Amino acid sequence: MTTTPDHPDHPDNRKWREHVRRFAEQEIAPLSATMDKTATLDPTLRQRLFSSGLMSVEIPRGYGGAGGTLCQLILTIEEVARVDPGVAVGIHVHNVLVAGTLLRHASGDQRRQYLPQLATSRIGAFALSEEQAGSDAFALATTARHEGTGYLLTGRKRWTSNARNADLLLAFALLDDGGPTAFVVPVDAPGVSLDHRVEQLGVRAAATSDVVFDRTPVRTAQRVGPPGGGQTVAMAGLDLGRLGIAAQMVGLAQGALEAAVGYSRHREQFGSRIADYQGVQFPLAAAAAHLAAARALLYQAVDLCTRGTDPVELMRLTAMAKYVASEVAERAASVAVETLGGNGYTDAYPVERFYRDAKAGKIYEGTSNVLLRTIASTLIGTGRHD
Repeated sequence: MTTTPDHPDHPDNRKWREHVRRFAEQEIAPLSATMDKTATLDPTLRQRLFSSGLMSVEIPRGYGGAGGTLCQLILTIEEVARVDPGVAVGIHVHNVLVAGTLLRHASGDQRRQYLPQLATSRIGAFALSEEQAGSDAFALATTARHEGTGYLLTGRKRWTSNARNADLLLAFALLDDGGPTAFVVPVDAPGVSLDHRVEQLGVRAAATSDVVFDRTPVRTAQRVGPPGGGQTVAMAGLDLGRLGIAAQMVGLAQGALEAAVGYSRHREQFGSRIADYQGVQFPLAAAAAHLAAARALLYQAVDLCTRGTDPVELMRLTAMAKYVASEVAERAASVAVETLGGNGYTDAYPVERFYRDAKAGKIYEGTSNVLLRTIASTLIGTGRHD
């Protein structure tokens, strides 16, 4: 069967998948348990992620990036999540929400300034969520007050993935005379501080923290998009972000399923491998079938996004992809824990980490209920798009 360059089975994409899988298994997997316990990205891994091209998948070669496609970016997140969903979150935020947003919405001068940094050495974080601005993402309390030729940012961002690894923030604030607006802010800028580390249930290598802005000065040249245009900038990124989270959940489900199947082939009870019992076979078979469906929906959405079709249809399909993948991942991780029995409930095997990591898929970048509302609004016309 002939495949297009944007199909995951195209030879170029298979080659890229193999590259990422090899890197994940050799470079990330040995560090995963420690990164989970310490809730940090291993410092020795950081530069290897850049040099392997995993932090610059879509950034054009002219800016120092890998010059890849959206399909290759989604494959990257999927394959890393198969080994470590926490690291996959960091790659997702950096590539999709920060570099991808700048690639699509920044000015030429901004792209020339920031994309080479993001391609080679500086990690990005996406600072949107606040205490009262979670699912209602633009109920912002962080303000950007005009001061001279620029702005002063004041406020607190919550649950910022990558914050403790980041060098650059894509931050959103409410103008004193307009709507939400996006800014690129270096982490070492005056008035920027990281508050307490957020101790999460899972995806702990994403190094989540609160970010505080205390009259942080930003120049007009650091504003991404027009004044008051932050909602358009953010939502375009979050639509793609839902594909990234769906890829993370598909990869997680794959990793959990592989761990459970491998264990079932060696674990013996009552004189037989547990893989020989239908009570073990059937839940694994159902998880595999649901995973195949989630992956097909994910790459259908990627294809739709690449072709630049109707934005409402794209909104519906990205919401569906994330919703289905998060359901499938949670179930696959649960089946994996149950397959391993007592061993699955300990940290001696990776499935308990997969189980903890899976829950995030139903929460960030659109809770399951928000996604269902989005799907309903585009399906039957309720007038609510999120």
